[in-house]
Amino acid sequence: MTKIAVVYHSGYGHTAKQAEAVVAGARGVVGAHVDLVNVDEVDTKWDVLEKADGIVMGAPTYMGSVPAPFKEFMDKSSKVWAEQGWKGKLAAGFTNSSSRSGDKDGTLRQIATLAAQHGMLWMPLGLMPGNNSSTGSEEDLNRLGASLGAMAQSNADEGPETGPSASDLRTAEHLGKNIAELAKKMAA
Repeated sequence: MTKIAVVYHSGYGHTAKQAEAVVAGARGVVGAHVDLVNVDEVDTKWDVLEKADGIVMGAPTYMGSVPAPFKEFMDKSSKVWAEQGWKGKLAAGFTNSSSRSGDKDGTLRQIATLAAQHGMLWMPLGLMPGNNSSTGSEEDLNRLGASLGAMAQSNADEGPETGPSASDLRTAEHLGKNIAELAKKMAA
């Protein structure tokens, strides 16, 4: 059984939908067990992260960075870092903001740096940019053109019932599927 943990923060529910899409993608891989961990509950879930073969981390992008609750999770993980408890595990990331760019790359770099500090193996999104030609569409996977992780965009004046878009959620599913498949290969 391959174990994947998806740890996330969501201020308004949009990033929670993205996290659920990552979970759905990973659960689609035969033999994958997936746990969803909200950072608000992480103090009771450190064992889930310890047992995971891969950890996918996600947070909205606020002001070009992770929000305070996710940063608190990052800081709390220093106890795991001191023991190198996540060394060699797979890692990946995702983020959401209301702007198309919204400096989301800064958030993904921050999460990737955390993974590197822990000695984790970062897995990029692994998709070519979508919607970047005359034949492209808003329905393309990776419509925002990310490489480091899955990005999503949700309108600031609408709730999670309307965003992220279906294509952004499928992109998040792709990320979940990829990390579960790679973890399964590494375990074999």
